[in-house]
Amino acid sequence: MAALSSSATAATAAATAAAAAAAPPAPPPPPATVAFTTPQNYAGRLSRLLAVKGHAPLWCPTLSVGPTPQTISSLRSHLRPPALEPFSAVAFTSRAGIAAFSAAAAGIRAPLLSPQGGAFIVAALGKDAELLDDELLSRICPDPRRIETLVPRVASPRGLVGALGRGDRRRILCPVPLVVGIEEPPVVPEFIADLEANGWAAVRVGAYETRWLGEDCAGAIASRAEGEGLDAIVFTSSGEVEALLKSLKAGFGWEWEDVRRRWPELLVAAHGPVTAAGAERLGVGVDVVGHKFESFGGVVEALTLKLQELKKQP
Repeated sequence: MAALSSSATAATAAATAAAAAAAPPAPPPPPATVAFTTPQNYAGRLSRLLAVKGHAPLWCPTLSVGPTPQTISSLRSHLRPPALEPFSAVAFTSRAGIAAFSAAAAGIRAPLLSPQGGAFIVAALGKDAELLDDELLSRICPDPRRIETLVPRVASPRGLVGALGRGDRRRILCPVPLVVGIEEPPVVPEFIADLEANGWAAVRVGAYETRWLGEDCAGAIASRAEGEGLDAIVFTSSGEVEALLKSLKAGFGWEWEDVRRRWPELLVAAHGPVTAAGAERLGVGVDVVGHKFESFGGVVEALTLKLQELKKQP
């Protein structure tokens, strides 16, 4: 009798195991929905990086960034020969600044600098330096021996100031944004102040506009239904944070605390410590900071690791 019972138990266990083996595997968890507020000229790159990591990107742009006829005209007045000759350097703090400079230079037939003269520094941050190609540099000066490109090890405005060294009252051109619709973030004023504290005679020129997209621009986030998840949001500048907060309040009557209440597990990721500090100043706590901030890959990698850690927790 005991033998029969043992055999029945074994048969039941075998049948259960066979049924489990035949059952379809559990579906994988849905991808994390990650909102990002990056302007259009950077959005494709960040969206691809998020998708490669298996996330579901949700684009919610809050700013437009780009040159206008007025900014191009203003910048061109500083470039038309011989206007650039008294300068020893040009410092770019964004890809948009390089693109605007290139567009302004394209309307000038002659090289901006003569082959004779002292070294001229062309400085840019991180992957932005990819835009400093031979065509642009030769447009600045036909003699490459006069041009010195500079890419600081730390891809931040403060890192750029440190890499430039003492200015000894030399003039440096700074193509920076005109900010419209929001308060100007402190990044550019602090950059100019740091240059001047380091002995440079900084000449600021509005090369392009950074413009708030209006009170409806937070709609991709605020209009999500109660049951629709939002796992993370990525900010790549403090201006994006202010623009999002302004839209949430003006267009939807929300404060940041309302976002937190709807999605209490939401992770906030910042592209580098400068953006993180700006977000915190505006009352938006930051959970993840990208430390390899020469490209967006740093913040995406840091966010992905954090999301994976949370999934492993019971």
